[in-house]
Amino acid sequence: MTDTTDDIAEEISFQSFEDDCKLLGNLLNDVLQREVGSGFMEKFERNRVLAQSACNMRLAGIEDSAELLEKQLALEISKMTLEEALLLARAFSHYLNLMGIAETHHRVRKSRNAVNLSKSCDDIFSKLVQGGISPDDLYNTVCKQEVEIVLTAHPTQINRRTLQYKHIRIAHLLDYNDRPDLCHEDRELLIEDLVREITSIWQTDELRRHRPTPVEEARAGLNIVEQTLWKAVPDYLRRVNNALKKHTGKRLPLTCTPIKFGSWMGGDRDGNPNVTAKVRLSQLSQGMFHFYLGGWPLTSTFGKVDSLRFELSMNQCSDRLLRVAHEVLEKETSSEDRHEGWNQAFSRIQLKHHSQQAPSLPTQLPARADLPSCTECNNGGSHYPKLDVPGTDYMPLNCQDGQDSVSPESSLGKSFPNGSIANSTGSQSAGLSHNSSFNSVPLLAQRKLYAESQIGRSSFQKLLEPRLSQRPGIAPYRIVLGNVKEKLMKTRRRLELLLEDLPCEYDSWDYYETMDQLLEPLLMCHDSLQSCGSGVLADGRLADLIRRVVTFGMVLMKLDLRQESGRHAETLDAITRYLDMGTYSEWDEEKKLEFLTRELKGKRPLVPPTIEVAPDVKEVLDTFRVAAELGSDSLGAYVISMASNASDVLAVELLQKDARLAVSGELGRPCPGGTLRVVPLFETVKDLREAGSVIRKLLSIDWYREHILKNHNGHQEVMVGYSDSGKDAGRFTAAWELYKAQEDVVAACNEYGIKVTLFHGRGGSIGRGGGPTYLAIQSQPPGSVMGTLRSTEQGEMVQAKFGLPNTAVRQLEIYTTAVLLATLRPPQPPREEKWRNLMEEISNISCQNYRNTVYENPEFLAYFHEATPEAELGFLNIGSRPTRRKSSTGIGHLRAIPWVFAWTQTRFVLPAWLGVGAGLKGVCEKGHTEDLKAMYSEWPFFQSTIDLIEMVLGKADIPIAKHYDEVLVSESRQELGAELRRELLETEKYVLVVSGHEILSENNRSLRRLIENRLPYLNPINVLQVEILKRLRRDDDNHKLRDALLISINGIAAGMRNTG
Repeated sequence: MTDTTDDIAEEISFQSFEDDCKLLGNLLNDVLQREVGSGFMEKFERNRVLAQSACNMRLAGIEDSAELLEKQLALEISKMTLEEALLLARAFSHYLNLMGIAETHHRVRKSRNAVNLSKSCDDIFSKLVQGGISPDDLYNTVCKQEVEIVLTAHPTQINRRTLQYKHIRIAHLLDYNDRPDLCHEDRELLIEDLVREITSIWQTDELRRHRPTPVEEARAGLNIVEQTLWKAVPDYLRRVNNALKKHTGKRLPLTCTPIKFGSWMGGDRDGNPNVTAKVRLSQLSQGMFHFYLGGWPLTSTFGKVDSLRFELSMNQCSDRLLRVAHEVLEKETSSEDRHEGWNQAFSRIQLKHHSQQAPSLPTQLPARADLPSCTECNNGGSHYPKLDVPGTDYMPLNCQDGQDSVSPESSLGKSFPNGSIANSTGSQSAGLSHNSSFNSVPLLAQRKLYAESQIGRSSFQKLLEPRLSQRPGIAPYRIVLGNVKEKLMKTRRRLELLLEDLPCEYDSWDYYETMDQLLEPLLMCHDSLQSCGSGVLADGRLADLIRRVVTFGMVLMKLDLRQESGRHAETLDAITRYLDMGTYSEWDEEKKLEFLTRELKGKRPLVPPTIEVAPDVKEVLDTFRVAAELGSDSLGAYVISMASNASDVLAVELLQKDARLAVSGELGRPCPGGTLRVVPLFETVKDLREAGSVIRKLLSIDWYREHILKNHNGHQEVMVGYSDSGKDAGRFTAAWELYKAQEDVVAACNEYGIKVTLFHGRGGSIGRGGGPTYLAIQSQPPGSVMGTLRSTEQGEMVQAKFGLPNTAVRQLEIYTTAVLLATLRPPQPPREEKWRNLMEEISNISCQNYRNTVYENPEFLAYFHEATPEAELGFLNIGSRPTRRKSSTGIGHLRAIPWVFAWTQTRFVLPAWLGVGAGLKGVCEKGHTEDLKAMYSEWPFFQSTIDLIEMVLGKADIPIAKHYDEVLVSESRQELGAELRRELLETEKYVLVVSGHEILSENNRSLRRLIENRLPYLNPINVLQVEILKRLRRDDDNHKLRDALLISINGIAAGMRNTG
């Protein structure tokens, strides 16, 4: 759990929290005593006591004594051997991780036990109705709400996925420990389980030894959907539905979901050479489709369908459902007759090998069929997911090592083409692996048999589906749902063949291609139950399954593509030069727009099929070709990073149109799906200031405006970037420019009668636009959130907000209620023009101060490299893309993540506050202090900006930052560090003046106390990191030192609850 989630400001029970910390700490101590011995543990405890004593002295204001204790701590650590330093870093790191688990658990427990949970649907719906919003307006606004959470692979998740699993298991055990009905023996067994988990964590390598590929990043990111969102979405939608029934008297429509999910994982090609064009994108896009239908979601759906078939055993149904059930039976009979010939041939090959080993009828119900549907999101009582051991998500059909690989049918074993199962020990119920006759069948024939056979005919399925001749009467729901399952299985088999470039001879009615096809029989069952007076059954498991399908569709999450605008210009340069039209990038903006508009209105392709281009250009063209082949059914938006002109958008529209014409000509039919939404991303301060003008220019072009109305339902999407604007001008100026840019974009779209969706590219840390979701949405400009919103979630924030089903449900409710409030009760604008002028003045002073330090001071770059572990962050292997967009060593081309990450490690968190103090001081000294206090009290945007900066200042630590400077920075540059520390103190002073608080985080006592609890474990890791950096910079090839450094980075990230 990070410190920028929405529940940080809410009180937690510190007694129970401290009890859990004590329990986990004592168990870790016991494990370490056994693993590393008492000698090391004495040193560990001595360092912890020194750090604790120094913290107590500082809190008491006894600075001299605190400084002496801190020097003694540094001396003790400097005497340690490399092996001891490595163990110390690991031990403190694990302590901090365990404390984080305890914090998360208590926030979950608090929300679970709350009678009236703030920001919940019930809470906000009630307040809106009491505040004068009519029930009809409330209902219509909720039903029309469109929020999309876009998960990205931005490299800020420090923990390996293996450790994330183990941490969730410990959280599960803490949850179990809260049960009041546990006897003494139960608690002893629970303690043994905790010891085993902690021992396993200690014996696991904390470090990623290889940089992840984009495919691996995508798989790791999709894991969050598997473990929590798949379970949490129905629970969340039930809460929305129940709150609507309570306050409006109407139900949430089954096919309405206020929140959906998108992904950048594998589609973000901005500055990432590892995301190649055609092959990589097609693998990732289709692989995501396979992951949904061929992996755990389909297996889960099978189980849900089986449970439904068991539950819906009644015969009474609507005439329509009965008619469809009879049609299914007739079709099955004719299908069996049609395949009888090849089935008999297949049987002759197999019969003698397994005729005596046919599986028996089942002796148990489908998994979880005996549990009520309300337990599906929390695993029968616990609010934590019961984890499956991660396995191979996709096994291709090609042969390896002389054996056929097949996709897993269940967690118990592998299924073979005849439906037999290999168990975990390798034995097979049908004895296929040693069948020479079967192995002699040609590979292609095996694949064809595999594609056409009746795979997955479990014995329970046979029990539910006796042959037609055996049915004196039918259970229509079971027949229809059995057909749904069969089609899902054929859909998976078809996709596997397509991924292997093998022919598929299924008829189109044998599988599902669209979400609507899958929904049709499910909705028919629901309508039938409602019409027969069985609404209570219709609104249980069946409604949950329908809502899952509506939310995740057939592709789980649509994949966005992202590329830098300059790459598109380079591609058009190659095309225009080939056509002897000159060099596109050398034309002025008006000439570019004239050319692009003319070509967009034409009907012929622009790119000749014979053109030969450089590899970088070919990669861009191939990307558009893949996008044309997949279409908007699988892909979401095409995001243009570093957009600055209207021509940047039209260039993408032209390349997209040209690729679709080419692909359509080859296919002999229209491309699948529609064109992708083209979304300009305005990132730098300069581009943010021009964003409104760019949108006005675009919408003034007749072709573009008609295109938006015709192909995108009159909807323009615009993305604003928080990371690069913050690195460009400082956090305060970035916040103000983002606010103004959103106002201007909304005004531009309103002028042309076009609806707008703002896409917020937020990071996890405050320096990159992070912060509590509710606070962020509630502080947007009035009119910028009109029922629609897109926002990125990345790195450690994905795990913090969606890592557990209970926290995921809570976060989804917060998104819904915050957007609802911003739509029906927009936040207040600045009360008077004077406030805007003051903001402008603060921003100008702040930006000038920030840029004077970061970009104009010739010593700053060297100081940054010396004072922080920025250069060493690349060894972490937490992301597939380079830390810099270009090879330059300057700040300008450094990505925002390592920029923020490096300063977070030293506890200086400079990007979040630099320049703010100077801006506030400049305005206060002109006599506007009372105006600033009024702005803080009455203007939500200004208040949230100041509160977030205050929270960051509360986590900054001047003595620790000073220690980095004293040990690592050259003497000639130490004065720069001292000047920056004085500026930090000045920023604290003026932030407190504006907020009216006496101490930092006065309005957030929980966070302040949590930070204080971490310090005795966090401070020693910082001191240790300084010592390791000093040694490593003298011996940079020492891999053990490097490992120790990386472990210290992990530990500090765990203690700060933020990375980049």
